[in-house]
Amino acid sequence: MSVIASILVAVVAILHAWFLVLEMVLWRKPIGLRTFGLTAQQAETMAALAANQGLYNGFLAAGLVTGLVLPDATGFAFRVFFLACVIV
Repeated sequence: MSVIASILVAVVAILHAWFLVLEMVLWRKPIGLRTFGLTAQQAETMAALAANQGLYNGFLAAGLVTGLVLPDATGFAFRVFFLACVIV
């Protein structure tokens, strides 16, 4: 795989890792409230949904990183699958 493609996959993985942190850790914090335009009460009501979404983004990041470190054919399959999940 070309270096540029690997870098782009890594960028997508890093973004999804950030989404995990934002939705699972920072959801009720000021940065989370500002990012999503929520009040503290709204954030509290939706916290479980946000954590679920954050976990999903974490799985996407983990799959993409796995695809970057596995050997060629298997790693390529991981990258294609998890990038398809991101697109969907």
